[in-house]
Amino acid sequence: MSERAQYVPGPAFGAQVKKGGDKWTLILVRELRHSPEKVWQAITDPLHLREWAPFDVDGPVSVVGATAKLTWVGAPASYDVTVTQADAPRLLEYGDMRWELESIAGGTRLTLSANIDRRFVAWGAAGWHISFDVLDRLLAGQPMARLAGGDAAKSEAWQHLVAEYKKQFGA
Repeated sequence: MSERAQYVPGPAFGAQVKKGGDKWTLILVRELRHSPEKVWQAITDPLHLREWAPFDVDGPVSVVGATAKLTWVGAPASYDVTVTQADAPRLLEYGDMRWELESIAGGTRLTLSANIDRRFVAWGAAGWHISFDVLDRLLAGQPMARLAGGDAAKSEAWQHLVAEYKKQFGA
């Protein structure tokens, strides 16, 4: 049985939404047992992102003013994002995403704020929940295959998390 087949997510937690109009802000918080520097590399290096994130970028996203092509897994098109804030290893912002890293005892508190169409907020929360689980395993040296896009949507884990987040968000 593969790592992906054995994967079972924990309960839906660490997510909230700021509601307003058609675009809501999804805020996800995860505590990782790894240093901010290690987490920073995982969220900025295209090769690391390809291992866990639900998107790919064609270049580093760690320098203010840098532009990269971002492609969501399974999406037919890509679009350009420009890095608007980068303060290693604490703050990164590009496109509709803002990453904040805070050093805590034993690791890093990672906070992702992402603007998302309100119709898909529970889907986004479930997808990021799974992606953060994959990230945590990758950083711990126990990688599993990225689970994103259509592969994630077909999984029982994602469907279960979507239902839990819908209840939490009232969406």
